[in-house]
Amino acid sequence: MSVSSRLWRVRSPHFLTGGLALLLGAAVARAALGSPEVASPPVPAVPLAPPPITVLKSSPRVDRGFIFVAPKTTPADGVQQGPEIVDDRGRPVWFRAVPAGDQAANFRVQTYRGQPVLTWWQGQNAPTGPGAGIGVDYVLDSSYRQIAIVSAGNGLSADLHEFRITPRGTALITVYHPVPYDLSAIGGPADGSVVDGIAQEIDLGTGAVVFEWHSLDHVGLAESHAPVPTAAGATYDYFHINAVNWDEDGNIIINARNTWTTYKVDHRSGEVIWRLNGKNSSFALGDGVAYAGQHDPEPVDRTTLRIFDNEAAPAVLPTSRVIWVERDLRHHTATLLRSIVHPDGLLAGSQGNSQALDAGHTFVGWGATGRFSEFDAAGGLLFDASVPTSWDTYRAYRNVWHATPDSSPTATATRNADGSLTVHAIWNGATEVNRWIVIGGDRASNLWPLGSADWNGLDTSITLGSGARHVAVVAQDARGRLIGRSIATVVGQ
Repeated sequence: MSVSSRLWRVRSPHFLTGGLALLLGAAVARAALGSPEVASPPVPAVPLAPPPITVLKSSPRVDRGFIFVAPKTTPADGVQQGPEIVDDRGRPVWFRAVPAGDQAANFRVQTYRGQPVLTWWQGQNAPTGPGAGIGVDYVLDSSYRQIAIVSAGNGLSADLHEFRITPRGTALITVYHPVPYDLSAIGGPADGSVVDGIAQEIDLGTGAVVFEWHSLDHVGLAESHAPVPTAAGATYDYFHINAVNWDEDGNIIINARNTWTTYKVDHRSGEVIWRLNGKNSSFALGDGVAYAGQHDPEPVDRTTLRIFDNEAAPAVLPTSRVIWVERDLRHHTATLLRSIVHPDGLLAGSQGNSQALDAGHTFVGWGATGRFSEFDAAGGLLFDASVPTSWDTYRAYRNVWHATPDSSPTATATRNADGSLTVHAIWNGATEVNRWIVIGGDRASNLWPLGSADWNGLDTSITLGSGARHVAVVAQDARGRLIGRSIATVVGQ
């Protein structure tokens, strides 16, 4: 037996405010709330513990959407890390704890087959060091069902730096592949190795590699700004590929931190069309253009790139910045159009990104600093937040995301020493929940409205004065519709 509309009307003073669907007919109420299954007191388990996000500044002028980060730190027992969606108050909306020893990176919303999807990289640090990864890329739909796991091809492993879905139904990824190399001619060990920075384009339907590019085929070691290692058997990460992107004309933009260069590559031949910045720039650089240790070059139009300029590791300028650089292909010049720096003078030793939003806003992930921010069209700071101290997030994004999990909400309930009842309402990833309604009673088949509370994060805690022995929670959206219900659970002591 479902909760009847009569019981809701009679016993629900808390419902009456907010137009809580109390006038639904019994048949509609049954359809919305489902059957009263019963859960025993929950077996103790490790609850989700998403890393807390601290909001330092906010404004009603921020753009629409949630914030997508993947906080990470040194793996340790009992420390959960993984992809996380939060709102503008830092409250978690969705979180997936990755297995012990793993990390996640590059978490965001992309489009696949015309539909929004969640994507991220997951894996472990590569043997070449913590700046590279060995793992796979995940694609989930708006019910958090797994659509695909994408692996690198040709016996290689996907790196953390890039996973970009293209309109062609393919994905651009990065790979770090150390190969034996005699470094003695440049002051390194004869038995050394060099990391070949590889870009692959993977067909998401078949897993086939449809394009592959190797830095060692096109970029010499002399272009690197990284010092040559001298220890026996050392590996030289001379290139450090950290972005692969489509350009406006269908060719590819590849970025390398350690050469301080952004490369445009012919998508058919793999030949380098031009270099921006670095030792062999194809363009004469105007005032303020030169950058160092950069990440995430994003085409703005056919002649302009937006680049996260780290200026760090080692420090070159005192602050990191986002720059807009216009290329003049006729005169082979590059001009700085504008730049953004953080008011706190942040210097990101690694990582980082920028994202164009509506109304000219820019969202910025400040990489190793663990900060992420939104700026208005004039460069004014609207939003600023941080992951915990000693954590960071490789990139950060703001995206519109509407999702309904394919699982039902869950409820747990405990009796407090004063006789009150604390209920926890959880529906991991449900973006449309506006309010939680608690129903309870002596029998799971006959639950009465007890109270309600606004959604307040992934785990919303509600304390009530009730002697109910069974409770369930009902999710309500902003239009007053009942969109999900948990099974009834026995109140624990």
